[in-house]
Amino acid sequence: MGPQPATQTVILLKTLLKQRHWQTYSTFCKEYDKAAKKVDPSLQGGWPSRAQLHRWLTGELKGLPYSDHCRVLEAMFPSRSADELFSANGAEVPAPRVEPDPAPLAGPLSEPSQLGDLSAVFSSRSAFSSAYPASTLFDSAKEISAAGLSLNVICQSYPDHQLKRLLDTGTRIRCLFLDPKGEAIRAREAEEGYTDGTLTTLTALNISILTRLRARLDTESAQRLELHVYDETIRFNILIVDRGLCVVQPYLPQARGVDSPTLVITDNTAADGLFPVFDQVFTSMWERSRPV
Repeated sequence: MGPQPATQTVILLKTLLKQRHWQTYSTFCKEYDKAAKKVDPSLQGGWPSRAQLHRWLTGELKGLPYSDHCRVLEAMFPSRSADELFSANGAEVPAPRVEPDPAPLAGPLSEPSQLGDLSAVFSSRSAFSSAYPASTLFDSAKEISAAGLSLNVICQSYPDHQLKRLLDTGTRIRCLFLDPKGEAIRAREAEEGYTDGTLTTLTALNISILTRLRARLDTESAQRLELHVYDETIRFNILIVDRGLCVVQPYLPQARGVDSPTLVITDNTAADGLFPVFDQVFTSMWERSRPV
């Protein structure tokens, strides 16, 4: 038998979950419970099993789920009926503001088996930011972990009052900055051709923005905002949101971070995937860092 055609049937529900970064099982269950509470509190905890959800998203389900499931799903996606959610037209639904056809950076990755858990590649950080604005990344997040240099995506691209709202409603935020007083940041400035302490000043400013925010929080909320610094050769900017979305940008020689290619990884359960690799990189860096 010859190769399968490139066009594949995709269930609309799967496309919508991916657009909202709800595709991991734990995140789906949390969002299901939120909607169930609005529909009928007795339906909370009635989410499908992993096997059921797999059948829903792969088109193996014949007909529709039980009516209670349909009611909750329609509350999760108010503009869609259950019939639409399980229709085989998800491939035709464009994701909002996604850069079209990002060029492959390391050879052709046309087969799904080659992609693993890598869902998108952007040629620069600015192209990624256009497709994934900070509001899309953070507005409903419950856990944010970020490591890099100055962490502008949190400190410069997302308003203080929104960060405060997240922290006050239970979101945990961990930020790991390159130490503005360390040797590594000066080495990076030399590599990028800065002679006036630009990166040192920006990083110190961003840390002060978050320390001032933390000072305005109540004790419980302040404990959810953890700020650390490290002094090591910088290799990656890593952002992990709700254990289901990982954004990775390498730091290239003699190139600003904003010019770095950007990888988007969206499946923390994929066998031999990249998610656990960069999750471990963040964890090990965090363990070696010191609090601010």
